[in-house]
Amino acid sequence: MSNSNENVLLALLTGAAIGAGIGILYAPDKGSETRHKIKQKAMDTTHELTDRIKHAKEELTKTADEKKIAFEEKLEDVLSHMSYKADDIIAGLENKLEELRKKNTQFQK
Repeated sequence: MSNSNENVLLALLTGAAIGAGIGILYAPDKGSETRHKIKQKAMDTTHELTDRIKHAKEELTKTADEKKIAFEEKLEDVLSHMSYKADDIIAGLENKLEELRKKNTQFQK
């Protein structure tokens, strides 16, 4: 989730909780019933926020795992490519060494 969406969601939930609290305070219920409603609403909001945080954490973990796998695959591809290049360089150097050895034996004759 983007930071902007999270801020909007938090503002919306905060506004809903404040609105519900004010509505309960102005309701013609007894004080004990009003306190019970406020407590229940706070618990409901807490559970909702906990669920949303859990969901966001799961999504973040999933995204991180996907990025990690993609990075490992790319790294493996780069290392494999570099290995082939190193083999080509070594083969070229071995060929040059062999040529130099042949020239050296010709000069020694």
